[in-house]
Amino acid sequence: MPKMKSNRGAAKRFTPTGSGKFKCGHSHLRHILTKKTAKRKRHLRGTTTLAAVDTPAVRRMLPYS
Repeated sequence: MPKMKSNRGAAKRFTPTGSGKFKCGHSHLRHILTKKTAKRKRHLRGTTTLAAVDTPAVRRMLPYS
């Protein structure tokens, strides 16, 4: 049986943590930044944890996790 292929788009966006959750970046920080407040842009920096309802879908796309 061949190896399972991971979804390359998902592999670039999500990183599994040791506890089985996934880290991901925030959206809405790429363009049209002039109308967004500095506080809003500041809070979009860094990473966050994926919502629990989305975890099974990402786990299917990344068979190694």
